[in-house]
Amino acid sequence: MNPINVFLKRQTRRQFLGAAGRVGIGAAALGSMLRQESTATGGGEEKSLAVDNGPGYSPGHPGPTHFPAKAKRVIYLCQSGAPSQIDTFDYKPALDQLNGKELPDSIRQGQRLTGMTSGQSSFPTARTIAEFHQHGESGQWISDMLPFHHRIADDICIIKSMYTEAINHDPAITFFQTGHQQPGRPAIGAWTSYGLGSDSAEFPAYVVLLDKNTDPQAQPAYSRLWGAAFLPGNHQGVKLRSGEEPVLYLKDPTGASLEDRRQLLDGIARMNSLHRQQTGDPEIDTRIAAYEMAYQMQMSVPELTDTSDEPDSTFELYGPDSKLPGTHAANCLLARRLAERGVRFIQIYHRGWDHHSGLPERHPKIAREVDQGSAALIQDLKQRGMLDDTLVIWGGEFGRTVYRQGGNEHSFGRDHHPRCFSIWMAGAGVKPGFSWGETDDWCYNIVRDGVHVHDLNATLLHLLGLDHERLTYRFQGRDYRLTDVHGRVVKEILG
Repeated sequence: MNPINVFLKRQTRRQFLGAAGRVGIGAAALGSMLRQESTATGGGEEKSLAVDNGPGYSPGHPGPTHFPAKAKRVIYLCQSGAPSQIDTFDYKPALDQLNGKELPDSIRQGQRLTGMTSGQSSFPTARTIAEFHQHGESGQWISDMLPFHHRIADDICIIKSMYTEAINHDPAITFFQTGHQQPGRPAIGAWTSYGLGSDSAEFPAYVVLLDKNTDPQAQPAYSRLWGAAFLPGNHQGVKLRSGEEPVLYLKDPTGASLEDRRQLLDGIARMNSLHRQQTGDPEIDTRIAAYEMAYQMQMSVPELTDTSDEPDSTFELYGPDSKLPGTHAANCLLARRLAERGVRFIQIYHRGWDHHSGLPERHPKIAREVDQGSAALIQDLKQRGMLDDTLVIWGGEFGRTVYRQGGNEHSFGRDHHPRCFSIWMAGAGVKPGFSWGETDDWCYNIVRDGVHVHDLNATLLHLLGLDHERLTYRFQGRDYRLTDVHGRVVKEILG
């Protein structure tokens, strides 16, 4: 029996009239009000490229940009837990003489500390745990803790003057990913998916990879960090897992043929379309799109994760870890393969940088886990001519303190430090072999060209061809955007 006929026969007269009322007179009145409001406020297409975009542009048919884009896609290497800028990219030779000396009150300026160090009676300065040297024609200063990064010194733009408002991990990483410290806002990848859609008909616009965790005190990675919140649900990030089942519930346990599955999905789509006409619920469109994407991924994901077609030179570039699923190197290789297949926004989360004790021993270990894979990704994209239109970002949610947290001169920790820290960007219109911003000799305060989290996100959207002030979504009577009411494009770092 036709399932659509069954559904119609089960619908009562009261249900039919109720649905008709909801989407009839009420919908007409609402539409009239919205049109009037749009005209009165100058809204509509002038205000946002993606207003009333519903589930978004259909897969494989991306939407237009506000202006010509430099980047077609983003690969975001999230260093969860916060690397120490003092020991990676912000060279401070003065700390050799200041090592062990008390951090002056004139430098601290009464700034907020976490509860983990606010009770310390002393704040002795700790020099970098690794030597720094200049590399490449640009002469960028990079720590010896990241030797493979030395090879990409002329490709990356190091921002040494990042700052944020949050001082604890959860609100800080939530702020970086969603533009708000409290949960409940869409992730930056979801905003990108909503605004632009995907070049791929076989993969979602937004894909997330989690590296295997090796640090026993690593911060958790919450799925809401790549969630869609109030945006249509199909814009949330899809997590690819390491192992035999990269996406849960993607396999058909019945073993049905592709033809049978196609017929089943077509029937479900017809029923959902009918329900959409009756209720006017746009989330039903999202459901239809999700079914279709799952069907496409049943064929595309196995091909993506099978790296046997990669030459030996690729594995030599990424290192031996690239053959071990779930490592950072293996995920960086998958990120390149996803980028080749038209995925718009790719994130890799590497946890374990949160070292409140034993930092001289633990920080180099985590650095080794990400160093070769991150650098190889830049080199690989460059060799393939993809770096010109791929934006790569590397960084954590805040920095670490110059003073020691507990311990002694040889083994100590560094506390959270939101006042200044370093990240790097590469590709897609960003100046290569360039550094921006400056911190004081104590690496505690910014003295020149600060870059706020909202500024970074505004710049990222700008490179994708999106105006961060015009990419909005109306929810509960308010127009929301990633950068809230803040943010400026950091044009000084753009080529």
